[in-house]
Amino acid sequence: MADMNATDNDVWSFLFTELADERTNDWFLIKSPVPIFSIVSLYLYFVLSWGPRYMRDRKPFQLEKTLIVYNFLQVVVSAWMFYEGCVAWRYYNWRCQPVDRSYSPRAVREAFGVYVYYLAKITELLDTVFFVLRKNERQVTFLHVYHHSVMPLISWGTTKYYPGGHGTFIGWINSFVHIVMYTYYFLSAFGPKMQKYLWWKSHITTLQMVQFCMVFIHQTQLLYTDCGYPRWSVCFTLPNAIFFYYLFNDFYQKSYKKKQQAQADALSAKCAAAAAAAANDNNNDVSAKNLNGAPEITANTAQAKKHL
Repeated sequence: MADMNATDNDVWSFLFTELADERTNDWFLIKSPVPIFSIVSLYLYFVLSWGPRYMRDRKPFQLEKTLIVYNFLQVVVSAWMFYEGCVAWRYYNWRCQPVDRSYSPRAVREAFGVYVYYLAKITELLDTVFFVLRKNERQVTFLHVYHHSVMPLISWGTTKYYPGGHGTFIGWINSFVHIVMYTYYFLSAFGPKMQKYLWWKSHITTLQMVQFCMVFIHQTQLLYTDCGYPRWSVCFTLPNAIFFYYLFNDFYQKSYKKKQQAQADALSAKCAAAAAAAANDNNNDVSAKNLNGAPEITANTAQAKKHL
């Protein structure tokens, strides 16, 4: 039994200490996988089970001020992470970039940026919590829940083992998308008076799909370029990029394309009804003119017979 415990401890130490980046391994919520898996498990339990049952017989929370502050902070954090990505990628090789594991100011700054990105993925779980509390069940889709569940786990692994290098391109592009997305949420939190300025909602989904295409292309370079960054990482990033693209494209087709088609069909129906009504009015006018002209024709015919 003692040998088994010793073996288990050795395996645990190897996986979560020896393989980890020593610069980030002792940071909050990084050393052990238990906290992040617990957080994601509680998140899933709340949004899929306890939360909907709790809200079933209650009125939805409004949360206007909370959403304004929350979305504004997300915009600020996303903007900071995008800026940090711009600084880092000025010095990077776009084809393949290894992780700088030194304690130089630039390397530590990059690792900290990856860590903040990981913490941001945890805070973004509140998106779904707010949906549940406001009883916006239609927004708690498989795509939404899957995306918010997977990203904190991936970000934890990146921060713990590879906080920098080639993989940071994903977080950089994603931060830009989130600037746009959370700006939209921030403005929409002000209520109906802002709706006329939010015509660009569908373009956010398009931007997200472009993001996954860029990530896929950038990650495939690891298949034929070796710089020390683990090639096996494409086993996670490439399928995930494809799957996310498929889910977002499906969402786009259902949410916008079908809606646009329905609007076009409704407009066509209105035009057809208007044309039919106009044609009917014209027919009525012609009939009325014919009826009004009939006595005159009859009188003229009678007068002609009299002369004959």
